[in-house]
Formats: sequence, C-alpha cells, structure tokens
Amino acid sequence: MTSQEHSEAYEAARSTLERMPKKRRIITASFYAVCLVLGVVFGYINNPSLNELMNFIATVFTRLFSFIAVPIIALALISTLAKLGKDSSSGRIFGRTIFYTLSTTIVAATVGALMFWILKPGNVPAEVAGTADVGQIESASYLDHILSVIPNNILQPFVSGNVLSVLLIAAAVGMALAVMPKNERRDALLNTILGLQDVLFVLIKWIITILPIGIMGFTAKLVTELGQGMILGSLATYFTVVIGSNLIQMFIVLPVFLMLRRLNPLKIARGMLPAIAVAFFSKSSAGTLPVTMASAENNCHVNPKVSRFVLPICTTINMNGCAGFILITSLYLMQNAGMEITIGTTIVWIFIATIAAIGNAGVPMGCYFLTISLLSSMHVPVLLMGVILPVYAIIDMIETGVNVWSDAAVANMVNKDLEDELDQSDEPADQNGNTHTQQLA
Repeated sequence: MTSQEHSEAYEAARSTLERMPKKRRIITASFYAVCLVLGVVFGYINNPSLNELMNFIATVFTRLFSFIAVPIIALALISTLAKLGKDSSSGRIFGRTIFYTLSTTIVAATVGALMFWILKPGNVPAEVAGTADVGQIESASYLDHILSVIPNNILQPFVSGNVLSVLLIAAAVGMALAVMPKNERRDALLNTILGLQDVLFVLIKWIITILPIGIMGFTAKLVTELGQGMILGSLATYFTVVIGSNLIQMFIVLPVFLMLRRLNPLKIARGMLPAIAVAFFSKSSAGTLPVTMASAENNCHVNPKVSRFVLPICTTINMNGCAGFILITSLYLMQNAGMEITIGTTIVWIFIATIAAIGNAGVPMGCYFLTISLLSSMHVPVLLMGVILPVYAIIDMIETGVNVWSDAAVANMVNKDLEDELDQSDEPADQNGNTHTQQLA
C-alpha cells in the first residue's frame, strides 16, 4: 500500500468534509443547542398556551416525518432494483452481494432482538408514550398481517401509509423495470422516478434544516410530562440496547464475517477509516459513497469491477445499523402500546426490519422517518418517537458508520470470493462506476 494510494483516499475524505462549511456547521450546532434549551425552559414553565403551541409543533413534525417516509421508501427501492438489470454479466458479483447483504442485515436485526430480550427496557408512562387515550390494540393472527400487506389496489397503501404494502409494490415495480427491454419508454420512466427521488431528497434537506424547531416542541412536551424525570431509567435502557447492538455489529459481528473469509478486519478497517469517519460526521451513506469507493480501491485493493458495482448497491440496500434500530424501536413502541411481545413476534420482526432496512434511503434520519411511517401504518402511537428524537442525532451517526463499515465488509468479501476470476486489468463500464460516483459526488 503506497503513500500515494493513502493520500488519494484521504484527499477524497477531506474534500467531502470540506463541502460542509465550518461556519454553517457552527450555526447549525448553535441552532440545535438554543432550541433544545428553549424546549427545556418552555416545558419547565408549564404554561397552558405554551404547551398548546409546543404540542402543535410536535404534531406538525410527526406528520412531516410520516409524509416524507412512504414516497422515499418506494422510490429508493424501485430505482435500486431497476438499476440491477443494467449489467447481466455481473451476475456472480450481484449474487454474492445479495447473499452477504442479507446475511449481515439479518444478523444485525437478530443482535438487536437479543439485546432487547436480555436488557428488557421498561415502559414509559402512558402520557409520554401517547397511549393514555388509546385502548388496547387488537392483536391479529400472522395470516391477517400477511393479508393486510397484500394490496387490493395500487393507491390504497400509499394513502393509508401501509409501508409493508408499499415495499411490496415498489419491489414488484423495480424488478419489472429491471427485466424490461431497454428502450426509450423504460428510460423515460426510470428518469422520472430518479427525478422524483431527487425532489424528495431536497424536501428532506429542508425538513432537517428546520428540525431544531421540532426538537424544541418535542423537548418541551417531554419536560412538561416528565416532571422529575421518572422515565429516564427505561429510556436509558432503550438507548443502551440500540447503541450497544450497533457497536456489537461493528466491532464483533462484521469482523467475524471477514475472518471467516480469511480477511484481516484490522487491516480493512484501517484502510476504510476515511470513509467511516465521513459517514459518522455526514450521517449519509449515499453522500459518503465517493470516499468509500476511493478507500476500498486505493487502500484495500478491491477490484474496481467489484467496488463500483457492489458499493452503489450496498449504499441503498445494506443497512445493518438501520435494521437494528427499526427492530428495537418497533418492539419498544409496540410494547408501550400494550401489545404482547413474544418470541414469535420478535422473529417475524427480524425479517420485517431486514426488508424495511433494504427499502431505506441512505440519507440523514432515513431510519427515523421509515420507523415512524411503519408503526403509524400499524396504528401504533408514535409520540414516543418525539422523546427519542433529541438523542437520535448520536444514534444516526453511529448507524451510518456501521452501514458504511458493513458496505466495505461486503465489498471486500465479494472481492475475496472472486479474486481468481476477475481480471485485475479490466476497467468497469462507465455506467456502472464513474458516472454513478460523479452523480453522488
């Protein structure tokens, strides 16, 4: 590994971080701090008019989160699956990518489930969870749940916010586009979908820009209802479960996967450090993609044929950190809503979390938006998500780091599997590599 190769990867990381102006970062951090303090002050004052205003702000942001999640999930999954049909000669690479992606994501969700059952976070008061005025949620059989996922028309799931049905429709449309003959009509439809996705990404940026105002509303609401902090213990346990499962995935599970393929986890981690650092601070695996590719190719010597095919796919579908968060948070909110959490329920949710994570967009707070929409579609009260929101920034940073680290692990494992079959001198086709990187850069 030469010093020039190191410098190229670190230069990519530096240039990506420099796109986030220092002055803007300081202003954003100050905005967050001021709104958080104001939320605490307004909640402590406990003025009826202020409480009503804060409740209004919290409700507005909860609706915005639900509004943006469903179309983002659908368009991300459609565009990802549609692009997979572009290069049939990459079938071997694609097959191994899907195998390792599903394996690591299912294990991530399983680790989250085990942590949840071992530490067993307690419930918060009904007023905080938003379940005080909600009766017992009727439990349906698994066949009823499966039936509710199968749509009877194409618009109803989007109107009702049934995320699992939306995922089913999006997967079907994406696979149909992947196998369609390449012609002007297909390209026009795919370009329209990608354009709509870009529009939604802009809307997400706008929501994140004004997010501190939402944090102020949620914090004030929380402080008003908490009194003397009587739920801190159960919430602390919940956060321990979420962060702990991500750290186990990062430092134990993924290194074990690499060692099973006779790869050195420490060597690969050192080479991928620029990408992991950018992911941690940017909270966007999609935005980190150029650095991830540079680090994989220059520092870990991953064949460009592999890195430029595998990493763009993994950026969208390989969401280890997101799978753990979706599973743990869903079980926690369902438990607070009075639903019985059994071993069978947990096993079903391992697969639901895996499928939902695959449909998640690699943007800041993508998992948060998706989880709210998923639970809302099941009529589970999501007010507790507002309590989680002020701490989610830290969770999101860790999750994104885990996601990019898992992307790197998958790319290195695929490269190891096919190193004897791939010609190191071959360059990947532009449409599978440079063009995609340039667009994300």
